[in-house]
Amino acid sequence: MQTATLQPAAVRDVWRLLGEISDPEIPVLTITDLGMVRSVEHRQDGWHIGFTPTYSGCPATEFLLAAIRETLEAAELSPVHIKQVLHPAWTTDWMTPEAKSRLRAYGISPPQGHSCHATLAARVTCPRCGSEHTSLISEFGSTACKALYRCDSCREPFDYFKCI
Repeated sequence: MQTATLQPAAVRDVWRLLGEISDPEIPVLTITDLGMVRSVEHRQDGWHIGFTPTYSGCPATEFLLAAIRETLEAAELSPVHIKQVLHPAWTTDWMTPEAKSRLRAYGISPPQGHSCHATLAARVTCPRCGSEHTSLISEFGSTACKALYRCDSCREPFDYFKCI
């Protein structure tokens, strides 16, 4: 018989607060939606947050680290210690299903498949009309993690969030 581990209320509160920090490139997603927050732990010397950027050279990393610190300190949850966890590397597999739905509603086709098969998807669905009749325009879109596609049905261009 397996027993569930109960988290102290404060740990759940920290997760909730971190879930309010939006990704600066895709504001409909938060750092918890993306799976960037790997751990939350309270120790004698303060709060310890494990954080994995979407890639090691992500230009938003320093901004997000500051946002984590400011958010927790504003809630009087300090001191804050943030450890960047680079192994294992971030993967789109860590995104929540809700995040993928919000991406689609925002006009970005969400990653399809799993990171272990990380090639451009054979069929990318248009986030506007739902058609699978799409064509790759460029392997790189508005950011390195996106590819640019065009829908052959509605003719609209759109970003596809690559499976990483």
